[in-house]
Amino acid sequence: MLITELVSEYESDRKESPKTLNDILDYYQKKYVAGEIDIRFYRDVYNYLHQQGATSSHEYVF
Repeated sequence: MLITELVSEYESDRKESPKTLNDILDYYQKKYVAGEIDIRFYRDVYNYLHQQGATSSHEYVF
């Protein structure tokens, strides 16, 4: 899946544009947990977004 496709899907589902890369990453992770995305694609996109500076809401330590 291309990032542009992921952004379009985000906008279609949420009826708004993602504000940050973190929004896209969290959205993608939700789709993975729901079983909508194969692990191979998930890893590739996760790594790409992470390299671009995205951080998952699951990475924060309180």
